[in-house]
Amino acid sequence: MSDENVQEELARLRAENEKLKQQAKSAPKDISFKVSQKGAVSVYGMGRFPVTLYKEQWEKLLARKDDLLQFIQDNAADLKTKE
Repeated sequence: MSDENVQEELARLRAENEKLKQQAKSAPKDISFKVSQKGAVSVYGMGRFPVTLYKEQWEKLLARKDDLLQFIQDNAADLKTKE
């Protein structure tokens, strides 16, 4: 490959890389679920790292769903939102 071809390919790859970065920033992240290696439920797409709890922990949390929603509503003024 000639030096000119290498430079053209490098420019093309850089442009493609920048386009992919922009798409990743603008694309909404879907929430997905996976079973971890240790048998827990991991929720992806809510932040940089997954939220991982064991089955009984999720069941406890979900059983208190109404309490959690009420807590969020009661403390809305003190809570921050991530944009």
